[in-house]
Amino acid sequence: MRVSETSSRLILFRSPAMTPSMSWWWWRGAALKSEDEQVAERSPFQSVALVVDSTGIVGTSLVDMLPLPDTPGGPWKVYALSRRPLPPWSPPPRASVTHLHLDLADPGAVAEALAPLSDVTHVFYAAWSPRATEARNLDVNSAMLRNVLSVVVPNCPALAHVSLQTGTMHYMGPPEAFGRTTALDPPYTEDMPRLDWPNLYYGQEDLLFDAVARRGDGDGEGGAISWSVHRPNLIFGFSPRSAMNIVCSLCVYAAICRKDGVPLRWPGSLGTWEGFSSASDADLIAQQQIWAAVDPVAKNEAFNCSNGDVYKWRQLWPILAGRFGLEWVGYEGEENRVKASEAMAGKEAVWAEIVEENQLVPTQLHEVANWWFVDALFSVQVEFLDSMNKSKEYGFLGFRNTAKSFNSWIDRMRAYKIVP
Repeated sequence: MRVSETSSRLILFRSPAMTPSMSWWWWRGAALKSEDEQVAERSPFQSVALVVDSTGIVGTSLVDMLPLPDTPGGPWKVYALSRRPLPPWSPPPRASVTHLHLDLADPGAVAEALAPLSDVTHVFYAAWSPRATEARNLDVNSAMLRNVLSVVVPNCPALAHVSLQTGTMHYMGPPEAFGRTTALDPPYTEDMPRLDWPNLYYGQEDLLFDAVARRGDGDGEGGAISWSVHRPNLIFGFSPRSAMNIVCSLCVYAAICRKDGVPLRWPGSLGTWEGFSSASDADLIAQQQIWAAVDPVAKNEAFNCSNGDVYKWRQLWPILAGRFGLEWVGYEGEENRVKASEAMAGKEAVWAEIVEENQLVPTQLHEVANWWFVDALFSVQVEFLDSMNKSKEYGFLGFRNTAKSFNSWIDRMRAYKIVP
């Protein structure tokens, strides 16, 4: 990490990536000490976080932010929970972060790993395991959340708050419901009724509400627990391990186009090309979750979380092309449309050459590109716009410029040598 002086104030940046500045994190210390030195001096910790899915697209941002010296509620001790070991591009672990690896679907493994963590004060749950149908999504992901809560809630007497991350599908329903149930009219607001269709997010919310209510009724040791639900839109972030990382996937798409000597062709529908969209910067989502975890005003509420502006993909497409030195082609009609999964079929060897030629972190194409997600996202014909009014009314004023956010995550992908 490095410290830079600007306008007589010291601002902390996360090197090597340049991310949007975050107004909460002003460095107020007089001496420029290493983070580990500061953590040692400020112990014991005020708060202890369990970040579930710590290598995911928002979990990565949470694990980055929580240990910073001026993060609200800190100093923080962090248990970072992921299914797989840390990826090769991860920086060395901080002294205040303990990494744990286990399968959330295995209740025995969850109990064995989490039962000793009796000092947890805050849970940040952002895990998701995609399945082919919403019924399977509901079963598998609800069981994962249940496994965590069934251990942490009764065994952590100081547990004060559980943050649950869901998403805009709360309002749209799963893809299988599109056109088969009455859709809500955007912009989406948190007080809209649930759709009459099975939804993973509804099941997770009900599990959360039940777990904290039982603790509040005296079922288990400790005091009452508050909760917050966070509903981001399309997430711009870093983790190449995410099953829905649009920035990483598009960077890989552009890199292969450059290698093949072809223009950057738009692989989506006219509606997505021309329509307004919202995005959610992963750092902003993490910021909102931390705010809700420590600010009493935000307790027991659901909040949308998007950047606060709107964009069109026809505006971001030239930015992506410019970053990779490509000519670009926009929407050319449905008869000429080629989906990303079709255009990128059989490109594994091309990606291997790109990795070798650019001395990138060794990855396989399926690890860093989610073509199914690109096709699903770019085929949507509705504008999934949400409102940030409630979040602002409750006191969270964070925002991002989406074009700058898009650029900053491309920068980070390159800084960690994921893409050329």
